[in-house]
Amino acid sequence: MRSQLAWDPLLGVLLLCVLSGCMDSGNDELKAWMQAERSALKSPLQPLPEAQPFTPQAYVVEHHQDPFRSERLSGDLQQERPLVATEQAPRIRVDQNRRKQPLEAFALDSMAMVGSLSSADQRVALVQVAQSLYPVQTGHYMGHNHGRVSRITDQGIELLETVQDASGAWIERSATLPLQEKATR
Repeated sequence: MRSQLAWDPLLGVLLLCVLSGCMDSGNDELKAWMQAERSALKSPLQPLPEAQPFTPQAYVVEHHQDPFRSERLSGDLQQERPLVATEQAPRIRVDQNRRKQPLEAFALDSMAMVGSLSSADQRVALVQVAQSLYPVQTGHYMGHNHGRVSRITDQGIELLETVQDASGAWIERSATLPLQEKATR
């Protein structure tokens, strides 16, 4: 223990000498270059343009219809398509209490039809989502838009999706999931 104490002052002196040598190690040249670069970068700042005062203008309806009327939007939508069920346009209803099928958890564009199987009376499509394969038959649901499989062909799966339009009424539209020749596995 005594020899360790004798080395401590010697180690302290040695450390002080090393540090004092690093203090002034020819940084004058570097400091001069940095100062020259700083002075070269200084450019005169242009003053900001004076802010123009804003004067709000009142909206005056002269011979135009008021575009902000909520009745206008609902009136236009009712003229386009009757909301009341008729023989020509029956009201579409979606069963919100129906138990969801597994493929309704995925977006239609994340699915790929990779093949089909057929027997004498039934055709089954094989749909790949991520790394899993699912059998799909006519009448099954898939996708986020209440898409019901209406037909399975060699070229793809035809769906009838039920979505809401701008007025909140349910409308049907067709969609197709084409056969993928080479699916990513």
